Amino acid sequence: MPTLVHDFSWPDRVVVGTIGLPGARTFYLQVRAGTQLVSIALEKQQSALLAENIDEILDHLMTVEGNRFSVPTSTPIELVDNDELESVQEQFRAGAMSLGWDPSTAQIVIEAHAIIEIDEDENDESFDEDDANETEKLVVRIPVGTARAFSKRTREIVGAGRPACPLCGYPMDADGHICTIPEP
Repeated sequence: MPTLVHDFSWPDRVVVGTIGLPGARTFYLQVRAGTQLVSIALEKQQSALLAENIDEILDHLMTVEGNRFSVPTSTPIELVDNDELESVQEQFRAGAMSLGWDPSTAQIVIEAHAIIEIDEDENDESFDEDDANETEKLVVRIPVGTARAFSKRTREIVGAGRPACPLCGYPMDADGHICTIPEP
């Protein structure tokens, strides 16, 4: 089965956002170019690692001697995007993701591959390798300034969840937490 590739070379917008309340949020990577809009579901940890690794790539590029790319140390104010997600229709849930640098265009490249669901009811003999091919993926190329803004927003979104318990470090729910010691 051929892979459907959602390819964005110079998107108008690329953000991570959430739907739902802390503790029950769904994270989305949303990309728009013109009228084309794609939203893919991510895990919170995938979102956090994506932001962290983008910053690592950009920070490394700043230290490369002879680097001809102007990499901002912080988010350019004109690229700050604090708007809500646009109309969300989940295209797929991301499984494997990769991140890279394209020096020919001075862009960070994000690839997200759809999780492949295999029906456990089918017996192993009927498994066909062609069925194992991925069916969808998202490829997004963003310039360095946009990448800084993306990373900053993503870190803020991830950090806006439930507060961490001071005793165990796990998220606390509004209705209590097992580590919470009742006050006398």
